[in-house]
Amino acid sequence: MRLRLLLLLLLLLGPPTTPGMEDPAFPHMGEGSQPPPRACPPRCSCPRAATVDCDGLDLWVFPHNITREAQHLSLQNNQLQELPYNELSRLSGLRTLNLHNNLISSEGLPDEAFESLPQLQHLYVAHNKLSVAPQFLPRSLRVADLAANQVTEIFPLTFGEKPALRSVYLHNNLLSNAGLPPDAFRGSEAVTTLSLSNNQLSYLPPSLPPSLERLHLQNNLISKVPRGALSRQTHLRELYLQHNQLSDSGLDATTFSKLHRLEYLDLSHNQLAAVPAGLPPALTVLHLGRNRIRQVEAARLRGARGLRYLLLQHNQLGAAGLPVGALQPLRRLHTLHIYGNRLERVPLALPRRLRSLVLPHNHVAALGARDLAATPRLAELNLAYNRLASARVHHRAFRRLRALRSLDLAGNQLTRVPSGLPTGLHTLRLQRNQLRALEPEPLAGLDQLRELSLAHNRLRVGGIEPGTWHELRALQVLDLSHNQLSFVPPDLPEALEELHLQSNRISHVGPEAFLSTPSLRALFLRANRLHMTSIAPEAFLGLPHLCVVDTAGNPEQVLVRLPATAPRQPRAGGP
Repeated sequence: MRLRLLLLLLLLLGPPTTPGMEDPAFPHMGEGSQPPPRACPPRCSCPRAATVDCDGLDLWVFPHNITREAQHLSLQNNQLQELPYNELSRLSGLRTLNLHNNLISSEGLPDEAFESLPQLQHLYVAHNKLSVAPQFLPRSLRVADLAANQVTEIFPLTFGEKPALRSVYLHNNLLSNAGLPPDAFRGSEAVTTLSLSNNQLSYLPPSLPPSLERLHLQNNLISKVPRGALSRQTHLRELYLQHNQLSDSGLDATTFSKLHRLEYLDLSHNQLAAVPAGLPPALTVLHLGRNRIRQVEAARLRGARGLRYLLLQHNQLGAAGLPVGALQPLRRLHTLHIYGNRLERVPLALPRRLRSLVLPHNHVAALGARDLAATPRLAELNLAYNRLASARVHHRAFRRLRALRSLDLAGNQLTRVPSGLPTGLHTLRLQRNQLRALEPEPLAGLDQLRELSLAHNRLRVGGIEPGTWHELRALQVLDLSHNQLSFVPPDLPEALEELHLQSNRISHVGPEAFLSTPSLRALFLRANRLHMTSIAPEAFLGLPHLCVVDTAGNPEQVLVRLPATAPRQPRAGGP
């Protein structure tokens, strides 16, 4: 009987508690409890077990109490001057070490600093004060960024014998060829990106990794590419050599001939007098701007049959600089930039597929009936700041350009809008000419035109004939600034959203000024002759979308009242 009572009591009370499970004295082990907090250096954050972030804490000393399990450590944007070996040696599991933007010198970086980091893959030491590169870096390294230091010397095992290395950044240092050993990348056959720009190299370094796909050498002192220096870089896709001292004698016919995958070649800002020979067929972009090229020879371009973008701006191409057919081998050419030369006419026999022809700041004085006939697919034509006069622009000059969407004739000597403009135009720029009048006929049919610039001409309201804007049904932006208008021109296009009238002679805005433009959003009346009561109170009543009115720079502060439905905050005005 006594035994039965004891068993009944045990059933009622339940099983005895086990220390460390449900006893209130061990709440950290019970249901809903939290694990003990991880160790984290003071002021740093440790969002994950293997990540320690001490970014931007103005630290002068390497932080202690970093967990041995750390794999990713960020110490960028601090004031560290040295890395203590004893602290680093504890962190053998590090895969990422970010020391970007500190004050670490080579004296503060012991030779053995990284020997204890056998798993390190990403090392960022850019923007410090290193004068020489670390002598030994782990074989596991994949990305090394030593940019923006004062490095004058690289050692054989800095980047050599690194089979996993993919990207090396050494730009903005003080490297000369003497500081870059010929075996600097021996045993590192997987490097695809190498940046050596903004250094002091005088010739292209030999023995570069054959695996390279992107090579940055711009802003050096390179005057020569030694014969065969690029013969092994058959995977190279992008080569940047701009802002150097390359002349024709520094290149030969084999310099680029083995680069069968090269797509982008930038040789701008050098001293070349001719287009380089031996251009590879895969080349898509060739940048030769800011050289001394006087003539383009078709023979030099035959190899680059895949070229789509050719940039020749700011050379010395004169009247005979682009002979007839010089660009005919480039059947896939899409864009041609030849501004800032001395061309006297549009080059003849251009590639038929050309879509963009950009040649402002030349000496082109005439456009004949067939000058543009060979390029019917042109979508962009820029002839700004040449010497075009209306009498020498043939009325059929643009007849074949049915695909043209943008035409820039700014900065010429035109006295009237050219006739025969393509009806598909979206943008027409005629600013800084000598236009005194506007007639309906040249603008007739331009029902797709969205932007028209007539700024900096000599237009008066009396010179704008009735019906001038009648067919500009899609026009959204009209710039009539810097003319001689005395009031807002009447019957402006209904779709207009942005109207520039600044720097005219407007002294009064009547109640009917904007009746034809109900979609107007922005109106610029700065620097006219408006006074406090010059704008009729009813002028803006029919403009529910108007949110910007700029009346600054007038003789008196102008009182502007927008419609009640219009947004208020963007409005501008004042004396």
